Amino acid sequence: MATRRFIRLSQPEIRAALQRNPLVLVPLGSVEQHGPHLPTGTDFYASQGIAEAVAERLDGLVLPFSPIGVTPMHMPYAGTLSVSADLYQRLLVEVVGSAAAHGARNVALINWHEGNIPAIALAAETLHRQHGCSVVVVQACYVAEELFGERYGGLTHAGHLETLAVLSVHPDLVHLERVENSSDRIQGARVDDLRRTRAYQPVLRDIRTIAPTGWYGDPRGATSEQSREFMTEVADAIAARISAMFTELERINAPAGNSGDTGTADRG
Repeated sequence: MATRRFIRLSQPEIRAALQRNPLVLVPLGSVEQHGPHLPTGTDFYASQGIAEAVAERLDGLVLPFSPIGVTPMHMPYAGTLSVSADLYQRLLVEVVGSAAAHGARNVALINWHEGNIPAIALAAETLHRQHGCSVVVVQACYVAEELFGERYGGLTHAGHLETLAVLSVHPDLVHLERVENSSDRIQGARVDDLRRTRAYQPVLRDIRTIAPTGWYGDPRGATSEQSREFMTEVADAIAARISAMFTELERINAPAGNSGDTGTADRG
């Protein structure tokens, strides 16, 4: 296929693609300030690039979705647009539900913005219960951190990892010559660590509690070569994991009597 983007394909092409493989991927991000060197669409460009790369590997389609996310924490800075969690959840359910009506069965939600996580979780549950979809939520920013965080200074706001994500898809929007006024990395990492644990998640009102200048990290060493490696490894990892997960979901969600289980106790 010349493109994996649903919005660029004709109706017969979409029908044939879904008949061949009922997999759709949805890029989820935000529009918020990312310092002087990265675009406000950084999170969405990251998720979109990863979704398209994964779709190529798994023969799926990438649905169009709003780049705007749930990001009130960044509203003190110009360039940030935000919607309510309720609106985001409902829009996600209705858009993906439309695709499900045309044959989409497996849904991968590819997210790069932490503020979206609660709304995505609720939407995923609704898509499963009301539309019969098998849904896998991928926190792509955390996948990137697992693969490259130690090498590039962790998952920082507008730092090295996010710069690589944009470089891989829109190098013209990255302006490393403008890098200045990074907030203290120790302070930023300390507060980010508070909200990235499994057991406790404090609510933060303002990005300035993490980074008084709006961003922190050191993206100055980011290169095109690094960005290509970044996209390849992140997409490979996600494709392999979600492919295995959809296979397992198909097995465990199979109607009773179709899994080979006779319902008798093991007498061996």
